[in-house]
Amino acid sequence: MQYAEGNDPASYITQGSLSTIFASENSGNTGGSVDPSHATPIVQCVQIKPLPGQAGGPDRYRVVFSDIVNFVQSMLATQANHIVIDGKLKKGSIVRLKSFQANQLKGKKILIVLALEVLEELGESEKIGDPKTLEFKEEGDTKPQPTTISSNGFYGNNNQQQQQPQQQQGHPLPSRAYGAAAKPSTHANIYHIEALSPYQNKWTIKVRCTHKTDIKTWHNKNGEGKLFSVNLLDDSGEIRATGFKDQCDLLYDLFVEGGVYYITSPCRIGMAKKQFSNLNNDYEMTFERDTLVEKAEVADDVPQIRFNFTNIGDLQTVEKDTTIDTIGILKEVGEVSQITSKSTSKPYDKRELTLVDNTNYSVRLTIWGNTATTFDTPPESVVAFKGVKVSDFGGRSLSLLSSGSMTIDPDIDDAHKLKGWYDAQGRSDTFSTHAAMAGGVGSAGGRKDDFKTIALVQEENLGMSDTTDYFSTRATIIYVKSDNVSYPACLEAGCNKKVVEIEDGWRCERCNKTHPKPEYRYIMTLSVSDHTGQMYLSCFDDVGRLIMGMSADQLMELRNNDEKASEEMFQAATCKPWIFRCRAKMDNYQDQQRFVLASMRQLVGIY
Repeated sequence: MQYAEGNDPASYITQGSLSTIFASENSGNTGGSVDPSHATPIVQCVQIKPLPGQAGGPDRYRVVFSDIVNFVQSMLATQANHIVIDGKLKKGSIVRLKSFQANQLKGKKILIVLALEVLEELGESEKIGDPKTLEFKEEGDTKPQPTTISSNGFYGNNNQQQQQPQQQQGHPLPSRAYGAAAKPSTHANIYHIEALSPYQNKWTIKVRCTHKTDIKTWHNKNGEGKLFSVNLLDDSGEIRATGFKDQCDLLYDLFVEGGVYYITSPCRIGMAKKQFSNLNNDYEMTFERDTLVEKAEVADDVPQIRFNFTNIGDLQTVEKDTTIDTIGILKEVGEVSQITSKSTSKPYDKRELTLVDNTNYSVRLTIWGNTATTFDTPPESVVAFKGVKVSDFGGRSLSLLSSGSMTIDPDIDDAHKLKGWYDAQGRSDTFSTHAAMAGGVGSAGGRKDDFKTIALVQEENLGMSDTTDYFSTRATIIYVKSDNVSYPACLEAGCNKKVVEIEDGWRCERCNKTHPKPEYRYIMTLSVSDHTGQMYLSCFDDVGRLIMGMSADQLMELRNNDEKASEEMFQAATCKPWIFRCRAKMDNYQDQQRFVLASMRQLVGIY
């Protein structure tokens, strides 16, 4: 359809489409009797607001869309962020919504927008008409279901072609053996991974398993157990899912790398533990007793594993400890060797591989554990790695993370081009290394402690270099994380190491002593904000005492005796402006950048 410049933009807007979308969601309408134009409605953007993502994650954008009759709050999926970043989506723009998901969160209507097109030829206009808030009626105990809408089928996956395979499956595989008969296979409404959050109770996703870990076991004072994890992918994003104990036994053999599955709640959605995952998602899943997992017969509509490759020659521009994907020709395969961890005294198997690519650079990549001992890929194969950590050892080297994966001779364009280059000329080429970079970065000691806004800190990428940056900022505490706020520490002066509870007290391995009780010390995470943005800070005991107004021992005692009163203390610590002196450095804590508050003497309150 052509949109003539100068025409009235209001004439193109699909009036009433927003109420139709959400009304169809509540009624379970499959779209057969709904105007097909509402499948990809044209609406006006009347507001855009950036929202900070989780520490280390991408920013999010809240957008308000209007169809002249109503307006609705919306969230852009992160894969659509580029439309805002590139300056295409502006306040007043006319847009076509191509793929989106209608949700109800805590009584509010929310539209998750997965794909949209800005109709730039229609320009930007002042708000058209006088749209009203989209209202809806609660109907008894009816529980709203998600509605998926995309350009290739109204109300998304609820069509005849997709329902037919479900009727043929016959034997869904639940996470408990006796659940199959109790839970028939009906997938009328499919959620996207991007739309999952702790606020949804009923959902089904259709995903591809791109990586499965080995089963890991643990033994501690609380008992023993086992777990495994899988990385799951759909066309909106990726998420990590973990099964513990019984779910590990029931689901481990069901998941196969490359397989496609329906997963239906109940399944816990929580904040992602970034030290265990390299996926770009703020959330992760934990399988529960009644989680339903079924093998999907039709898999063509779910994408294969996604890569964002960094060439070997470009590693010199990549910061230390960054997680990347890379692809190369396997030039050399080392023997399995073993190292002993300094922290746990446990032995670990490792094997070093040498990769080359058409930048005429080579790099050493280390694989670990069972991956190392069972590795049997012949040299000159093409190997794609997802989730490798960049080290500055020897200039630049790589290490495959436990959450990462590798694919041998993948059927993708990058692999075919690399193989063609190697067969034509690469086999006889000479390759450079990044060894010249080792020791090439000098110290920036004596760096001035400047006063900066949060936006300036982020723009200047403070803490992303090999040296430590210092800065001061004036900001307001808007959130103090209340769980894992302290740890039990040794009572010996100057030790402060974590102690472990045993039968007759609390044991400090460093001091080789047992104490009748520990001293709790703060290790806190807080979110602060100024007029330019928001960021997360970490702080320790002396700063925590100033923020909370009491010792960690006192707070733990209060929490044990009066949990409500302890929560009120966390609330009381917010909404106060301070001058913060911070240290910024990229370190190994959750493989991400950290801003750490300096000592209490350098933190000044403003009242």
